[in-house]
Amino acid sequence: MMKIIKGWWPFVAIFLLVFLFLHFIFTITTISGNSMEPVLLDKQKVGVNRLAKLKRGDIVVFNAKEEDPRIKAGKVDYVKRIIGLPGDTVSYSKGNLYVNGKQVNQDYLSESERNEGTAGDFGSHWDLKSLCTTGLWKSKDANTTKVPADSYFVMGDHRSVSNDGRYYGYVSRKHITGKVVAPFWYSKTIKDEVNHQDQHFFAK
Repeated sequence: MMKIIKGWWPFVAIFLLVFLFLHFIFTITTISGNSMEPVLLDKQKVGVNRLAKLKRGDIVVFNAKEEDPRIKAGKVDYVKRIIGLPGDTVSYSKGNLYVNGKQVNQDYLSESERNEGTAGDFGSHWDLKSLCTTGLWKSKDANTTKVPADSYFVMGDHRSVSNDGRYYGYVSRKHITGKVVAPFWYSKTIKDEVNHQDQHFFAK
């Protein structure tokens, strides 16, 4: 019996290491829907780094059941891009997005998504203060002008169809699974817009 256990031990150890790696460090997820087009497409596979430090421009996966009041049952994951970090102000005016008064680089968006898509249901001028008074946001996020501590303001890249922070408020850090990572076989452009957008988040 002891010989059998010893013989299986390396396989058990490998299984445990893989389990711990996937549970606590890195996992794979499948994009569902078109809210991140054209950067990420429906049914594409991407990695998720659970330990990454989150930055502006990062794309993240989070438990939307805990953030979107319109989801009544079941666990649903959303994939969105971080626009505002804790303490940031976010505003939009006539096709331009601003964080702390600095214009955001939106080269990865089409002209229509920068304009009509980002305006959405909120007009050609909006900010966090005006969004949080629409009556759509979670009550805990009401009456805010800056992103609260341990929270993030997120938006989808396909903003004309994206159900994002404009509609339900901020995403708590504790509900974020991790940062999306584009695999090595994706194009250089996509990897740059997914893995390294934080490096050129602001317009020059």
